[in-house]
Amino acid sequence: MFVNYLRNNNVVAGILAIIRIYIGYSWLTSGWGKVTGGFDASGFIQGSIAKASGEHPAVQGWWAAFLESVALPGAGVFSFLVAYGEVLVGIALILGLFTNFAALMGIAMNFAFLFSGTVSTNGQMILLTAFLLVAGYNAGKFGLDRYVIPFLRKQIGNRKETTRTIPKEA
Repeated sequence: MFVNYLRNNNVVAGILAIIRIYIGYSWLTSGWGKVTGGFDASGFIQGSIAKASGEHPAVQGWWAAFLESVALPGAGVFSFLVAYGEVLVGIALILGLFTNFAALMGIAMNFAFLFSGTVSTNGQMILLTAFLLVAGYNAGKFGLDRYVIPFLRKQIGNRKETTRTIPKEA
């Protein structure tokens, strides 16, 4: 019942738009600071790996192994992906464009930051983003999704109609 309410109510769509814009602004400003400030993730990654040791590790061993063997050697790629990923997620959420995909990518980054031992606002953003994901299309109803999603559905429907094959006669 609650999920149905989240997915169909217009008042909820308005509240979700406010939440979506808030989260998008947070992503955009964070990412823009990284893009313009010459962000290098290698220090963050090394710090996260260091948090995996000691009496009370903040980072799980499996995540530290991933960071050490994949993320640290590819720190340049990860720096680029994080900085521009944050900017793109922010823009998409603010505009309400491909809202569910943007929210999914944002929550994936939030979890990666949490796994790396950084709490900050990640928990709050995960909670709010979960509402966007559960709400589905309603989260972007008062955004560009209102126009883009029906257009894409129509285009996909037209493509399916034109690509149907005619069965051969026996």
